Amino acid sequence: MAIAILALIGVFDAAYLSMYKLGFINGLTCTVGSCEQVQNSPQAALFGIPVSVLGLGAYVTLLALALAGLQPRFEQDRRVATAITAISAVGVVFSAYLTYVEARVIYMWCQYCVISAILITLIFLLSLPGLRRARAAAV
Repeated sequence: MAIAILALIGVFDAAYLSMYKLGFINGLTCTVGSCEQVQNSPQAALFGIPVSVLGLGAYVTLLALALAGLQPRFEQDRRVATAITAISAVGVVFSAYLTYVEARVIYMWCQYCVISAILITLIFLLSLPGLRRARAAAV
């Protein structure tokens, strides 16, 4: 349940940034940092896809998997736990890279990006016991 809640917060965070990046809203309310400058930097896209949209897809997927994992028939399903851990691990690595870029390349911070990095790290850490339980149940 904690993973589902964190993923839902991540959906809102990434959706807000995606709406800005895709032109649905005109500006970002950012009390700390330079969110708009970070979102408009060349590093804010990967292969032409806004990083916030990629994050939104990851958080929606994690939310769906976490909710599926709460269902009795999937509680001990190793695939759900493995998918959550794998997706969040990729997210942690990518967030670490983006945090490095904020600090060392563009020298600006986006509070929503930092929130996302914290969320994905917490999701990854919370996924580890579930992965261990699923592996133990499969044996």
